[in-house]
Parts: sequence; structure tokens; C-alpha cells
Amino acid sequence: MLVGAALLVALIAGPLLARVAVRLASGDAAARPTAARVAVMTAVLAGLLAGSVALLGLRPGTAALAWAAGAAVVLGAVDLLSHRLPDRVTYPAVAVCAAAFLVDALVLGTWPALLRSLLVAVVSFAVGVGAAMVSPDGFGFGDVKLLGLLGLVLGWFGWGVLLTGVFLGLLTGALVSLVLLATRRVGWRSAIPFGPPLLTGAVLVLALGAVSLT
Repeated sequence: MLVGAALLVALIAGPLLARVAVRLASGDAAARPTAARVAVMTAVLAGLLAGSVALLGLRPGTAALAWAAGAAVVLGAVDLLSHRLPDRVTYPAVAVCAAAFLVDALVLGTWPALLRSLLVAVVSFAVGVGAAMVSPDGFGFGDVKLLGLLGLVLGWFGWGVLLTGVFLGLLTGALVSLVLLATRRVGWRSAIPFGPPLLTGAVLVLALGAVSLT
């Protein structure tokens, strides 16, 4: 029943998120997504929402994963289209996820997970700032904020989950870059967005079940 409800929400929200993504990417308030983009984003959202409820069931923490899923779909699409990760998507996602985890702690007593989540978010953000200072052309502050969001969400499950998720994200990015280079779709100096690979790594680590609610 929960998975069915998640799929219904995706069918409703998917087209709306696709429209938001193309408008944020283009800066055109009247822009409309193609039917193919709507279909792909709706399908991805459906998978993420179904995975969220399958992973946690019906509890406040699920709302954090669901909101993060919607934000991930929009952020990934915008980054692919315009190499930007809009604050108007990232900031609300951080606020909603933190609030949902707080409610989960109040209702179910998951205080250790909440405190760890906040600590990991701060550490992830700090590491991202360091990376941006070392390589400002390769790692922008949109990526830094995304890393903070991923730290908040994955950190709720554990430090190891975050580290594995980031590793899988970097590995995904490297493999995609090699494929693009081999097919001459990009050059050695082409800018490759970090957002989609990092988001993919986060999804993969949760899908693989490398989680701990302690």
C-alpha cells in the first residue's frame, strides 16, 4: 500500500518537478519540459519514493528521504542542463530533512541518529569548502552545499554510509567521464557536473542496503 501511494505521488509530482527543473536551468519562467524529460524524471522519482518507503516504512524519517528524492531529481536535472545546483532547491531540502529527522527523534527516540546526521552534515560541508578552495574551477559552492545535504541524509544512517556513498559517486563520475572521453562527447578540459554522480552514489548506497539506524 505504501509503495502504491509513493508511485501515485510520483505520477502527480513528476511533471511538476520536471517543469521546475527546466525553468530553473533556463531562467525562463515559461519553459516547458519535453515529454521524454517528464517521463524520465517521473520514473526516477517513482523509483526513489518507492525505495524510501520500502527502506523505512511509515515514519517521520521517511518524509526526509522523500523530500530529498524530489530535490535530487530536480538538482540532477538542472546540473546536467546548466551546471548549476540552485540554492532555492538545496536550502529547503536541508531544512525539511532536518525537521523530519527531528520529529523522528521526538517520536521514536532516534536522537543518536539525529545528532550524527547534523555532525556529518557539518563535516561534509567543511570538507566541501576545502575542496572548493583547492579546486574552485572543478568543485563549486553548489557542490559544497549538496555535499552538506548528502551528509545530513546519509549521516543519519551512519558515517560509513556517507563515505561509501561519496566513493560510489566519485566512481560513477569517473566511469561516466571515461565513457564520454572515449566517445569524444567531451574533451579533457570539459567541465563535468559533480551533482548527478554524487546523487547517484547516495542512491546506490541506500539501495544496496548499507544502512544502520543505530
